[in-house]
Amino acid sequence: MVLAAYEEHLAATGRGNPAYTTAARGFLRRWPHPLDWTLESLDVQLSAGTATRPFITFLLVTGRINPGWDYLVHRKLSSIWRDVPGTRIGTDLQEFITTARAQGYTQRTASAMASQVLARLLFATGKRLHDLSEEDFVALAIAGRDRERDTGRTWKHYRGAATATRAVLFHMGVLPALPPPAQSRWSYERRLAAVPDPMKSIIIAYLHRKAVTCKEGTVSSLATRLTGFATYVTGIDATLTPDRLDRCTHIEPWMTSLTTTRSTTSAAIITRADQARRILAVSNFLSDITEWGWPTAPTRKLLYRSDIPRLPQPLPRFLAPDADRRLQQALEDSPNRLAADALLLQRACGLRIGELLDLELDAVIDVPTAGSWLKIPLGKLDTERMVPIDPDILALLDRITATRSPGRPIPHPRTGRPADFLFTAHGRRLGQNQLRRELDRAATTAGIGHVSPHQLRHTYATALVNAGVSLQALMAILGHSSAEMSLRYGRLFDTTIRAEYERALDLAKQHIATLPAPDTPSKPTNNTTPTDWRNTATIKTALAGGYCLRAPAQGACQYANICEHCPSFHTTPAYLPVLTAQRDDAQALAHDARHRGWDHETERHLHLITRINNLIERAG
Repeated sequence: MVLAAYEEHLAATGRGNPAYTTAARGFLRRWPHPLDWTLESLDVQLSAGTATRPFITFLLVTGRINPGWDYLVHRKLSSIWRDVPGTRIGTDLQEFITTARAQGYTQRTASAMASQVLARLLFATGKRLHDLSEEDFVALAIAGRDRERDTGRTWKHYRGAATATRAVLFHMGVLPALPPPAQSRWSYERRLAAVPDPMKSIIIAYLHRKAVTCKEGTVSSLATRLTGFATYVTGIDATLTPDRLDRCTHIEPWMTSLTTTRSTTSAAIITRADQARRILAVSNFLSDITEWGWPTAPTRKLLYRSDIPRLPQPLPRFLAPDADRRLQQALEDSPNRLAADALLLQRACGLRIGELLDLELDAVIDVPTAGSWLKIPLGKLDTERMVPIDPDILALLDRITATRSPGRPIPHPRTGRPADFLFTAHGRRLGQNQLRRELDRAATTAGIGHVSPHQLRHTYATALVNAGVSLQALMAILGHSSAEMSLRYGRLFDTTIRAEYERALDLAKQHIATLPAPDTPSKPTNNTTPTDWRNTATIKTALAGGYCLRAPAQGACQYANICEHCPSFHTTPAYLPVLTAQRDDAQALAHDARHRGWDHETERHLHLITRINNLIERAG
């Protein structure tokens, strides 16, 4: 009966030859009851030849056998899609694929998840799709780890596929909870594994205490910085505790080592800002445990404010208008629609990346007579705010809503409450790394070099400042808790500075501009020509060896004719022609100044004439 069903199955799938049926007969002679085969050792089960394996697959898809996990995680199921049509397992797999496609997975990825994970679950348990449980996935994970231990073949890829499968089943209502990410932060114990006790235990206790009042990301950063410090000082003394730390022996050598410490991600020397953060983390650690009265706290202060490196204060890094336009166009043309639209929304509303990804479907609020507003959730500073939006942003939000993957509300990473996040892909909230990869791609396409997501916020704020938005409005829109934060943008384009600059520039241009042309009649008069320097509308000074011309805004030179008026100045009869010519020029200049109504200039020239007459009289 089983053999006849197998032959019909081969005919229906367009396969089969005498070798297949012969192998099936041999299998049934040895195990007349196929379930007996599932009791054999793994070596026996895996020894089946290429002609026998199709028969075993037929027994699997028709539910006649349910082998153990060890066999299923060792056996490849490459031909399963030819065997499942028309079976109940095939129906379950297709329902799963349809849901996974709606979550944003490609056909290829959805099919791989179905064959690599879901099919094994159904084969091993004999359950229907909607009867699967978390315990079934735990059993699969254990079998995968055992295979990795026994063979050295990694289970990493299957582990990721299993996590994605669980997420799809959550949105199908099969599983009660969304699974944790396939990759998660290491425990404090694992991160401090290289630090010996008792220092390790003290720091771990401190991190657990900080987790009560600080966000998870903040404590994780503390763990990284304290791990580096503890590794260094316990390398000097493995039995060290905070109360035995010495400034000269431990603290100062550690601070010196930071100047050559390399980042574990980029391999570059850490920045001064990172040095400051590490020193501050250790300083706070020692101060906190002292304030809390821990028995291992230091007995004296070991780090001081002067130990923290002075940091530069750069202006916000905004994108120039042309680069901004090119980047936005690259995002508009992107094939990665959801991530690109998320970045466009960040640029349009000046959001922090965490605030952006925390937006929920009901974030848009329409206020009669006041337009539409975007409710920005609790973010970096634990404050909510409202940002005004226009019809273009509303259209962008409609496009995002149509692109996101639907499904059940998923737990908020901070509060645990169910939330309908705006940016969901593959049944999960969109991640920061996905946005950063898309921004890198778009920036490369736009030809503008590396851009960070926060630069989009800076660019938005800069555009508001350029448009003349008030400081109070800028603070409210950006969610700044102090005016100092918003004033950083005011330093970029301060309108008062601009007005002062333009006023000074106008004056400077007057000082350095081309001197006015002569304004004498076209016919020469008084022994002058139309181009004579003595008739220009300038502050003119006759010199013995030439003349000086200055723009009226400059005023007379404070050193004009200083030599002629100096008591140490002497002359001889040989210079009488020069002095006489200089006096004649001064008389013409005095006449010109009187004609222009420049009384001060007239007096200056008359004073020079008097001085030159005295010099001529003495020389004669």
